[in-house]
Amino acid sequence: MTGSRWWTLVLVCVGSFMLLLDVTIVNIALPDIEEALDASLSDLQWVVAAYAVALSAALLTAGSLADRFGRRAVFAVGMALFTIASLLCGIAGDPLFLNAARVLQGLGAAALLATSLALLAAAYPGNKERHLALAVWGAVSGAALAVGPLAGGVLVEAIGWRWIFLVNLPIGVLALIGALTRMAESRAQVSGRVDWPGFLTLSTALGALSFALLRANEAGWSSTQVVTAFITAAVALALFVWIERTRSNPMLPGVVFGRVTTTGASLGVLAMSSTAFALLLYLTLYLQTVLGLEPLEAGLRLLPLTLSIFVASALAARAGSVVPARWLVSGGLALIGVGLLLMGGLETSDDWTALLTGQLVTGLGVGLVNPNVVAAAMGAVDSERSGVASGLNNTFRSLGIALGVAVMGAVFAERVKDSVSGALAGTPLADRADGLAHAVSSGQIGKAVGELPPQERGIFAQAAQAGFIDGLNSILVFAAIVAFAGAVAVVPLIRSRDMQLSGDTAQMAAVAGH
Repeated sequence: MTGSRWWTLVLVCVGSFMLLLDVTIVNIALPDIEEALDASLSDLQWVVAAYAVALSAALLTAGSLADRFGRRAVFAVGMALFTIASLLCGIAGDPLFLNAARVLQGLGAAALLATSLALLAAAYPGNKERHLALAVWGAVSGAALAVGPLAGGVLVEAIGWRWIFLVNLPIGVLALIGALTRMAESRAQVSGRVDWPGFLTLSTALGALSFALLRANEAGWSSTQVVTAFITAAVALALFVWIERTRSNPMLPGVVFGRVTTTGASLGVLAMSSTAFALLLYLTLYLQTVLGLEPLEAGLRLLPLTLSIFVASALAARAGSVVPARWLVSGGLALIGVGLLLMGGLETSDDWTALLTGQLVTGLGVGLVNPNVVAAAMGAVDSERSGVASGLNNTFRSLGIALGVAVMGAVFAERVKDSVSGALAGTPLADRADGLAHAVSSGQIGKAVGELPPQERGIFAQAAQAGFIDGLNSILVFAAIVAFAGAVAVVPLIRSRDMQLSGDTAQMAAVAGH
């Protein structure tokens, strides 16, 4: 039994490390993917968003399937799917194929994440041993987010961008064999059917909304496909709410939202992930595209942010026993807003150090929010609903990344177009300003430069650089406003009287915050 429990801990940590690493590691490879696959900015946004949308849409359903058919079985299926999808990502020859594979990878990641805490809770029923196992899992999960940019830089620079995906193959195969042969099975006593209508309507709503936001830059906000996608998202979301209210066994029980603290916690994690984590895409493009840094150099320059998150999360988890959660979450979101503003105001003459102070403050804010927003989510429900509450929190975490990338992409594109068009006015390129501005906003700078006469390339390059920086400054301010709004909104919503954490639940919340 002891050996089986040890294997469960190791395999759960491996699975969590892989799926969380893929949240951050891919950002460093985006410029290389853009060049290799002739991808647009929209394509690059989908590389990040497709994974996050699939993960957020499938998480609650994966947890339901695990309770019914066995957590080890769902974990093994998730590991197999994640590994196969990683292979498909690694051999992708065009952006559409890559993003389809990223959807599959997100589905596999949902199965791995949904079963992690349940497998550990079943393998370590004793309080002392469970606390130790959860602490190990939390440290590994935090380390995955911290080393992602650096690991991505090493792999991309040494052997190419495809290996950020292909490196998962040997690890995934060994982990799958271990799960099937060494991990003990566990399941819950459940009744009723799996909520497939809820899963399908939620997936449709999230996918259509993300498509509309990401496609609007190239097709136009009033285009038929964008308007249709928005309508589809609205109808699917309405159907999802109706289904969840009328089914006898919904994947998202209404009782979970019976206390406003659940809503406040969901809003808090959404505000955090849609700002700090979604911005990694644009910060990486700035470091490599504008400053011309190599992948490893860019990864090293993002370490202040990720290490600050890792260190602050460990300290903030303890503060939760002294300071009410709403003030810690609100204060953390306010710090994120301050950090984003400190990163803003960039000029063409700046180097990466202009981001340093802002990264440290933003990381401190994320570290303050992370464990305490999970504690609020799980503390607002009874122990029987803790799994649903944890899954809901992780759903909003992934959803925030997807929506943040999409919404900030729209803001970024509009600002870049205006800036580049203005910079090219009165130059020999004035008659082509609109087309060149669109090329910059859609990530096709290299292609546009190649089509220009040599004597005009310098003019366009300066306008493109200034336009990109103007766009980045705009989304930093936009994201800061979102973070500040979240800081204000969570104060009346996260209420101490709603929280009823047991010792075990508090520990699980603290480590889950990584």
